[in-house]
Amino acid sequence: MTIPDAQTPLKIGTRGSPLALAQAFETRRRLMDRHGLSEDGFEIVIIKTTGDRIQDRSLSEIGGKGLFTREIEDALLDGSIDIAVHSMKDMPVAQPEGLVLDCYLPREDVRDAFVSRQVASLADLAPGSVVGTSSLRRRAQLLNRRPDLRVVEFRGNVQTRLRKLDEGVAVATFLAMAGLNRLNMTSVAKGPIEVEDMLPAVAQGAIGIERRADDDRIAALLAGIHDRDTGIRLAAERAFLATLDGSCQTPIAGLATLGQGQLYLRGEILRPDGSEAIAGDRRVTPGDASEAGADLARELLRRMPSGFLAGH
Repeated sequence: MTIPDAQTPLKIGTRGSPLALAQAFETRRRLMDRHGLSEDGFEIVIIKTTGDRIQDRSLSEIGGKGLFTREIEDALLDGSIDIAVHSMKDMPVAQPEGLVLDCYLPREDVRDAFVSRQVASLADLAPGSVVGTSSLRRRAQLLNRRPDLRVVEFRGNVQTRLRKLDEGVAVATFLAMAGLNRLNMTSVAKGPIEVEDMLPAVAQGAIGIERRADDDRIAALLAGIHDRDTGIRLAAERAFLATLDGSCQTPIAGLATLGQGQLYLRGEILRPDGSEAIAGDRRVTPGDASEAGADLARELLRRMPSGFLAGH
């Protein structure tokens, strides 16, 4: 196997946000530590995606999850990069032909963070308060619990969203605790929102590393840093999402946990306006993770009334 070095560096493709770079650096560090490699054996390649370029419209308006991955996957397919590092909650459930996603790093905190310059917690928001989020899931969950609040579109990286809070665009917003942890910015959050109060996005807190399906050298390198438990949990969550045909245009939440030899999966789908939520769960052996996800999704689809996803 050819080992990456300064003459033949392993090229890591990533978006250019501070969080995306932190995830690429974590991937590089884990590969260095696992295989005894030096930093000059790697090159970080920043790729601007459509989702990064268009900041003034919601993701559901401009095409959904693939907006943060398409250009990076094109670079992987044409050989410009060797691996691609992704936030798994941004990833479509299907990969382009020729690419495979079978390496996950240990999962970070899955919870959402409540962020405000003025208010201590979600419960403390006064009726009529303006909350900013670009996530249809968070919007629907918030309005389901607090229909008295007003929600506005709020896109951009962590720094952009904090600036919008300072400018008074909204009183509060949500971020992922995982991202704040990876950026050493946990002080930004007033605190995490427990999963019982706001079930997270499918695969939230997980980093996935995509490669070309026929690249055995890269497959061997990545196998050394793959976290098996994260892989099992995401198998359940992503099967749930795939069976629901989930996209950024559908408010879906899902979380799988492992403990005492079992996998526990919770799932939720909401009307876009938050007026109704349908939830369920499954408890299975880890080997049945994918089937549990698909089975739970089929149950929620059976329970979903006609026109459920049309409500705004």
